Amino acid sequence: MRFGIIGTGAIAGHHAACINELEGCELVGVSSTSGERARQAEEKFGVRGYANYQLMMEEARPDIVCICTKSGSHLEPTQAAAALGIHVLSEKPLEVSLERADLMISVCRESGVQLGCIFQNRFSPDYVQLKHAVDQGKLGKLLMGNAYIKWFRNDDYYKGSNWRGTLQGDGGAALINQGIHTIDLLLNVMGCVQDVFGQVRTMTHDIEGEDVGMAMLNFENGAMGTIQGSTSFWPGYPERLEIFGEKGSVILEAGKITAWNVQGMDSPVKPEQQDQGSGASDPMAISHQLHLAQFRDFVSAVAAGRTPTVNGEEGRKALALILAVYESSRRKEVLPVK
Repeated sequence: MRFGIIGTGAIAGHHAACINELEGCELVGVSSTSGERARQAEEKFGVRGYANYQLMMEEARPDIVCICTKSGSHLEPTQAAAALGIHVLSEKPLEVSLERADLMISVCRESGVQLGCIFQNRFSPDYVQLKHAVDQGKLGKLLMGNAYIKWFRNDDYYKGSNWRGTLQGDGGAALINQGIHTIDLLLNVMGCVQDVFGQVRTMTHDIEGEDVGMAMLNFENGAMGTIQGSTSFWPGYPERLEIFGEKGSVILEAGKITAWNVQGMDSPVKPEQQDQGSGASDPMAISHQLHLAQFRDFVSAVAAGRTPTVNGEEGRKALALILAVYESSRRKEVLPVK
């Protein structure tokens, strides 16, 4: 599989590392928005750099492109790739509006190419174990699910970018950028949300988006839930997922099971387990190993002509909920989730 990378920000390095480690895969081109950044990427990644992603796709002819641009500019390169029959693996969120995300999904479907959305935490072994237990009914009827992302980003994090924390480039801030990974896991375990009451505020940073947000959820299965997310809580704490059922409960912190209390099941908690890292205070503190697992799944899906584990429709779910939280906060009322 031949890969191209569109966008040369920090996360592009994770994508390049995954491509280089996958047997039978090759990085053939990278593109950025400027000639200077393209030259820097060329030197860093050892492949030709382009200042135009259209030209990169036409000349390098990748089978798959990774989209690592700002969140609000995922649609256009997806449309260009789909027109050339190139599969698309996009960083989260899919886009900053449901209209743009839905266009990504439809253009890929109509062109017969696969669309994947990076939610690498779904591939954490401990999360997979939790999901399997829930799917097997080991926790019984689900009662409540909570997602806590109490992270910290300093002012330089936002000032060093022309799009982070902006509505056009980021779609918001703490929930749609940092919190979305844990929110995706919450939805994947608990199912679809029926309605939500949310409140977001900008309290400590000079940005358009929120740096503190929370929401109360009613799931379609009758369970309840909460979300708390921030980039203002110094020094930053590992993200936490709590799942409660009538037969027990499981808690994950930074992708690792820290509490497993399920009737009739032994706890798998192992204190010596290797830490995969958390982005609680440093966005690049995470390992690329979970990205690698998702890349492997996506390449396998393309080769077999099957749907990847996290396709466009799956990627849309967390975006829809977060946008509903934002709208609920604006309108100060309970709203359904589209």
